[in-house]
Amino acid sequence: MLDKTLVHSTALELITGKFNGIQREFDALQEALMSETKSSAGDKHETGRAMAQLEQEKLSRQLSETRKSLDGLKQIDPGKEMNEVAFGSLVQTNRGYFFVSVGIGQITVNEVSVFCITAGSPLGQKILNKTKGDMVEMNGTLVIENIF
Repeated sequence: MLDKTLVHSTALELITGKFNGIQREFDALQEALMSETKSSAGDKHETGRAMAQLEQEKLSRQLSETRKSLDGLKQIDPGKEMNEVAFGSLVQTNRGYFFVSVGIGQITVNEVSVFCITAGSPLGQKILNKTKGDMVEMNGTLVIENIF
């Protein structure tokens, strides 16, 4: 059996690491843009600068999305007991574990795969508000065995 606190902290570590990595890339790109001096190459310089600005915009969007995931995870109280599936639930099923939180995909905790899904995902919508013993049809039958 998995500990929800450990699943939560693992997901939080993963997202924090991703956020910090993107932030470092963003900062390095911004520093490179600021320190770059006007080149005599003209058009070539402007093209490179425009490409760097596009990359900066992409990283800015990634930072924003990752910040939302981080904020969402921070709203979860891993010690809260749950009787039905809701945001923040760790759900044990006959087909594996699902952490209803943010959509970051599969993580491994104590050598067990846990799928981090959002409540708005197709599976999240089907299992939301279900209780222990309930069955859901999703590519076969999914039985909710336990909710943490």
